[in-house]
Amino acid sequence: MEFENKFSKVTKSMKSNIIRELLKDAANPNIISFGGGVPDPETFPRNELAEISLKVLKDEYKFTLQYATTEGDNELKKQYIKLLEKHEHIDWLNYDNMLITVGSQQALHLISMVLLDEESYCAVGKPVYLGAANAFKQSFPKFLEIPIKEDGMDLEFFEAKLKELKNKHEIEKLKFVYVVPNFQNPTGVTMSLEKRKKLSELSKEYNFLIVEDDPYGYLRFEGEKLPNIYSMNPERTLLLNTFSKILSPGLRIGIIIGPKELIRQFTIAKQSADLCCPSLTQRIAARYLENHDIIKELEPSLKLYKSKKDTMLEALKVEFENTSKVSWTKPEGGLFIWLTFDESTNTMEMFEIARKKGVLYVPGESFYVNEIEKNHMRLSFCLPSHDEIKEGIRRLRSVVEDYKKVK
Repeated sequence: MEFENKFSKVTKSMKSNIIRELLKDAANPNIISFGGGVPDPETFPRNELAEISLKVLKDEYKFTLQYATTEGDNELKKQYIKLLEKHEHIDWLNYDNMLITVGSQQALHLISMVLLDEESYCAVGKPVYLGAANAFKQSFPKFLEIPIKEDGMDLEFFEAKLKELKNKHEIEKLKFVYVVPNFQNPTGVTMSLEKRKKLSELSKEYNFLIVEDDPYGYLRFEGEKLPNIYSMNPERTLLLNTFSKILSPGLRIGIIIGPKELIRQFTIAKQSADLCCPSLTQRIAARYLENHDIIKELEPSLKLYKSKKDTMLEALKVEFENTSKVSWTKPEGGLFIWLTFDESTNTMEMFEIARKKGVLYVPGESFYVNEIEKNHMRLSFCLPSHDEIKEGIRRLRSVVEDYKKVK
C-alpha cells in the first residue's frame, strides 16, 4: 500500500530530530560526545528516589497505580508552589495556574496547538532551541527571528519588527515571543535584568504573550541570580519549568504556569493528547520535594558542572586561542557552550570528519528557522569526564585542521 497520500499536512512537514539522528553513535565507547544536553547520571538522587518509589507504591497505590486528572497531581503542585514561594518570591499561585506535562516538550507542543495557526507570528531567538522550533513549526506560523547578543535577545531589533507589524495592522497576529532567559539553549547566554524588564514592557505595549522556558535557571554556577520574567508580568507570561535537569529526566515531568484562562485551554488540548501524566512519577517527585530541599541538594551537581565547564573553557583556550576568528561563549550556568568559526566554515560539512575522529557536537544550523547560519556548533560539557573533555576538544582542533585542508 502507498502511504504517502494518506499522510496529513503536519506529518508531511515533520522531520526527524537532527540531534537524535546525528548522535546515534554517542553510545560508542570510542566516541566522545558533546552532543545532547544529558545530565550526568551520577547527579541523580537514585537512592532517595528508590526509597520514595517503594513507599508511594506500597502506601499510596490507590493513587500511584491509577489514572490521574489531566491537570496533574495536586500534591506535586502544592510542593512546587512552596518551592516557587521560597526561591522565586512568587506567592500568588493556586492549582488553576498550573498544568503538569510530560516534560517541557509536551508543554511546547500544547502551546503550539492552542496559540498558533498559519496566520500567526511567533518570535524566537536566532539561534533557537530546536525542540521549541519543531513544536511550533507543526502549526505553520510565520517566524520572527531575533538575534541573540551577549546579554540576550536584541530588543532594539525586536521593537523595530513590532513597529513594522503594527504599521501593517498585523500586530494582533503576533501570539508570543519564546525566550530561554537563563543560559539559553544553544548559546549559554543569559538575558540581562534590563532586557527582562524591557521585554515585559514591550509585551504590555504591543499585547503579546511571553513564553519563558526556564529549564536551566537553577543550574547557576556563578554570578547573580536574576528574577524570572513571569514574576514581573504574570498576566502575559507563561513560565515553563521541568524536573529533567534538576532531578531526573526519566521522570518526564514539566509544568506550565500562567493565567488560569490559558491553563484551562492547554488542559483541554492535553486531554486529547494523553488524558493525563503518569500518576507514579508525579507522586514520586511530590514526595521528593516534600522531604528534600532540592535546591540545596543541587549544590554538588553545580560544583561538578562548573568544574566541567571550566575544563572545557580552558581546553578551548589551549587548542583554539591562537586560531583566528574562533570564539566561544562563557556561560555562568546551564549545560552549553556556543562555538563560532569564520563564515567560510560549515560545521555540518565538518561533522563526518568529526565522527571519524571520534568526537561529536551539534552543528549550529540545527538551531535556525529562517536565515540559517552554518559556522557555529553547540558543545555540551555536562556528561563527559574531565579527561574526555580535554581529549574531545583536542580531537575537535584536529577536525578543524583537516576540514580547512580540504576546503
